[in-house]
Parts: sequence; C-alpha cells; structure tokens
Amino acid sequence: MTDQRSAEHRYEPSGLTRRQTLAALGAGGAAWLLRGTVGPDSARAVGTAPADLPGGLVPYQREYRNWAGEVRTDPLWVCEPTTPEHVAELADWARTAGWRLRPQGHRHGWAPLTVAPDTPSSARVLLLDTTRHLTAITLPTGQVAGAPTVRVQAGASMEELLARLGEQGLGVAGCPAPGDLTVGGVLAIGGHGTGVPAAGETTPAGHGHGSLSNQVVSLTAVVWDPAAGRYLPRTFDRTEAEAGALLVQLGRAFLTEAVLRVGPDRPLRCLSRVDVPATELFAAPGGPGAAGSAGARTFASFVDRDGRAEAIWYAFTTHPWLKTWRVTPTRPLTARSVDEPYNYPFSDNIPQPVAELAGQLVSGAPELAPVFGQLQYLITKIGLTGDLTDVLLSSGLLRTLLTGELLTHLLAGGLRSDLWGPSRHLLQYIRPTTLRVTANGYAVHLRRADLQWAVHSFTTTYQRLLTEYQQRGEYPVNGAVEIRVTGLDDPAATGIPGARPALLSALRPDPAHPDRDTALWLDVLTLPGTPGLHRFCRELEQALLAAFDGTRAALRVEWSKGWAYTDTAAWSDPGVLATTIPASFPEWTEAVTTLDRLDPHHVFGNPFLDGLLRTP
Repeated sequence: MTDQRSAEHRYEPSGLTRRQTLAALGAGGAAWLLRGTVGPDSARAVGTAPADLPGGLVPYQREYRNWAGEVRTDPLWVCEPTTPEHVAELADWARTAGWRLRPQGHRHGWAPLTVAPDTPSSARVLLLDTTRHLTAITLPTGQVAGAPTVRVQAGASMEELLARLGEQGLGVAGCPAPGDLTVGGVLAIGGHGTGVPAAGETTPAGHGHGSLSNQVVSLTAVVWDPAAGRYLPRTFDRTEAEAGALLVQLGRAFLTEAVLRVGPDRPLRCLSRVDVPATELFAAPGGPGAAGSAGARTFASFVDRDGRAEAIWYAFTTHPWLKTWRVTPTRPLTARSVDEPYNYPFSDNIPQPVAELAGQLVSGAPELAPVFGQLQYLITKIGLTGDLTDVLLSSGLLRTLLTGELLTHLLAGGLRSDLWGPSRHLLQYIRPTTLRVTANGYAVHLRRADLQWAVHSFTTTYQRLLTEYQQRGEYPVNGAVEIRVTGLDDPAATGIPGARPALLSALRPDPAHPDRDTALWLDVLTLPGTPGLHRFCRELEQALLAAFDGTRAALRVEWSKGWAYTDTAAWSDPGVLATTIPASFPEWTEAVTTLDRLDPHHVFGNPFLDGLLRTP
C-alpha cells in the first residue's frame, strides 16, 4: 500500500455531553490516561487487533481523550515501542498492512493532531505510546559553542528533563508551564514559555527566547529510505535541509530523540500581583502611565523591567493576575524560597465550590459566568496575598461559595505572591489536577516597541465582544484570558553556523520583516461545551486577523490550541485552513513537500493533517 490517506475520512468536530464535560473538570492525576484499557484477548475488546506486530509487541485497546475532553474516541489500539528501531519496524508493518501510526504522549493538547474526535474502533489507527520506554535522558553529551547539550528521547516528560538539567545546574530560558508534556510533543508543535531579555539583560550561551524546537542541534526521526526500500531511524544535523521541516511537524513525522543546547540555570524571582486594573495594565500606549514613564504599570513596562511576564484575566473581573519573573541570583529578603515546581495550590487543585459552580455553568446556567470569574479571582487573590477584604464585601451567591472551610484551606498553604528559586520551580506551575478548560491560541509577530499597542488592541476587542454577548444574555467565556510574550526563533541560539530555522514554528521570523522580533501570545480559556463559544471565537479570530493583517503586525495560530473557527466548531473554517494558515508561513510549501518526501506513504498522519498539510 503506497498511501494511507483516504478521501472517505475527514475531520468532523463533535460536542461534549454534560457528563463528559464534568468528568474533564475533575480529572485527577494520570489515572484518566488509563481508562478503558483492555487487552487484545479481552471480551471487552472492540474489533480486530492489529496482527503480527514486529518485535513481539502486544497491542491493547484504550479510548483516547485529550486534555479538555473535546477529542474523544472509541477504544483504539495502542502499543509501546521500546527502541527507535521498533518504531521503524512498525512503520514498515503499517505500510504493508494498511494502518497508520500516531505518536502519543500525555495527551495534554487541544487540536486534533493525534486523532480526530469520534475516531471509531474500526479505524486502522495504531497509537504508539512513547511514555513507557522512549524516555532516556543523557547529559552531558558534549558542548556546542561553549554551551552543554542534553540528549533526550521523545517520550521523556518536560518535568523529568528540567529536573535532570537542574541536578547539573542547567536549565532553559523558557518552557511550557505544564510538566506533563513529552519532549516529543513539545517539539512537534513548537512549544514555548514566556520571556524576552529584560532591558539591559544579556542572554548567556545556551539560552534562547523562542521555542524549545529552536534549541535543537540534531534530531533523529523515522523516515523512508528509498535506497533501502524501508523506514529507518535517521539523525539530522541542524544544518541539513530536512531539519527545518522536522523541528516542528505537528505529528506528521515521528521523532525518537533530540539533542538540545542548554545553558546555566538562572534563579528567578516570581512576583504576583492583582493590584493593577486592566484599564491600566492594558492601556493604550502614549497615555498616562505608558511604558517608559516613571511609575509605569503597563504590560509592556513590566516586560521591559523583568523580561518575563504573564497576565491571567478572569472573565468579568477588573484586575488581572500578573506574574513577572526576573533573573535574581540570590534570594531577596522578602521572597519565599521554593524547592519544587507547582507552587500555586489554589489553582493546582479544584476547590469544591469551583467544581460545583462549573457544573452549573455547563448544565444550563451559563449566566453564572460573572460569578464564576469573580470566584476564581478571589480565590487567586486570597491564595497569593491572604487579603480577605473583598470576601467581607461580597454578597449573594459569591459570599455563599466562599465558605470558612475554603478560606482556611487557602490560607493554610502560605502566601505565594513573592517566590524565589531555581528556574524550573517557577516556570512549571500547571499540574494535571488543574481545571481543564479549552483554549484558542495565537501568536502576533511585532516589533517589541509595538507590544503595548497590540495588547491594547486585543484586550479592547475581547472586552467589546464579551460585553456585546452579555448584553444579549450570552456568556461564551467563563475562564480567563492569558497573555504572554516571547522572542522569535533565532537559529543562532544553537551556536551552529548555518543552522536551519524551524519552518512551521509559530515563532519562525518572516524574512520580509526582520524588524519584527517579538511574539505576543493570546489565549482565551473557557469550559468545554459552553454555549456560544465557537461563534465568539470565530468573531474574535476574524477581528484579530483584520487587526494584525501583516501591515504592522502579523497573526499565526498556536498549533496545539483552537483556531480556524466556524460558528459551531474549531479547526473547521475552510478558508483559514486552506489559505490563511499556509500564507502565514513563508516556507510552507518547502515544509510540506519535505515531510511528504520523508514519509511518502503517509504512515505518520491522520485525516485532519492530510487536509491541513497541503501545498496551496
């Protein structure tokens, strides 16, 4: 069989039932990953198991469910390859048997890049779980231009990678906040953190402010070898043309390991504050308190001062939760020293009142969204500062929800507004037990001098839409807005002359606009299944495409999250999928044709990727 694609298969969005949504809200730890697991000989197995897997691999069945539960399937067949050679043998098996292979990690994503919702058990899809065996981490493995490197297999978690680096006094400048991500998954979508150099800051060798993919100096992928007539593991140096397509490939290829350039760990001080109103933090540039003026408290001014910032703005509230991280070699007197990650217990674990109110929101009472936003804000404020003033002033349902038991629990954990420690302890702060929400995601390429303008433009548009919907009695957003900022991918961060850029990275600079050096990341979070969500996200997406149309700034999608909205579904707008997204990547055609050449039989793919990764 020469091509596993089928015109009969296409991506079809599906909604969530109330039961599915509530289950997603309270998913605890990693146990949810194992639900529905049955062996091939079990009476509960559905359909025929894949036969004659190489290397004695025994498949089992398990339903697939992603982070927010929006992508759910019937039980699918899974196996656990132990070596890169195993993966290559499986690819040869799949080519001749008419199956397709999908790499699988911890399923902490939103977009249907692994499988589509409602994929039936009859689909000839075999998931390859990388988290059981392909998890080796080796360091140090040498140096590149004076900075050490680490060799890591695709199934290793980011939490384990950063812990191992930390043991050697090493780290990365930025990383995604969750720890339950595989390195392979992060590289596949160009995962990132938040941060740019602060004013006057010098970036040490080994560090970069773009995506983790940009830190790769070499990688190994299973690709088709025409001379051998089979699939084989092949290592690509960062200077090879194929590396540009493989650094971010959306799961269209199977990476087995990568070598990353890293740098000395730099302790950080993380300050949290909730005292800056949104009207000031997101103000238009040039007004009172603008960046550069004395006492400025705009988002851009905090970025200039500290380099690393994140704003979390709960819906229907007036004061965002602003976090800033500053490189701080020694502990400040007032800072609380931390010796492990995940230092916000009030957000790591869902308090019962939040779970109950969330249940009401998805059970037919979306008008409770303003109360839900206020509750999340107050829990955050109390957990950070211990300030109970707003609780004493609250009334009605909100006051009822803020029980004495809840307040005691929040205060028992100690205050969290001023933390200091090794970088990984402060950069990783999202556990699997946090509230599971769906999210859209975009990156705006701009000049750093235009950062506040873009923040103001986005927040003004978002607030306008939220108000218009509320006036019609609609509440499509009940989570928060998240705003981050990073640099763009600079291949020079590898220390390798001639290093290829990651062609499909959302942080790939546009050669036509070398003055754009910064990315503004924008997400809107809400409970899955919220009425009106997709229509709201479509209106917002179209407004962002118009505001950041390439004239002053340009918009790209964040691969792992929601985009290409219609009024009823994400990842479904044909114009955005076929035209807008390809046009936003200067080397789209080169990337797609390279991936097709490395896997001409489309063993590594799915119907959604078949439709997305096409040449215009």
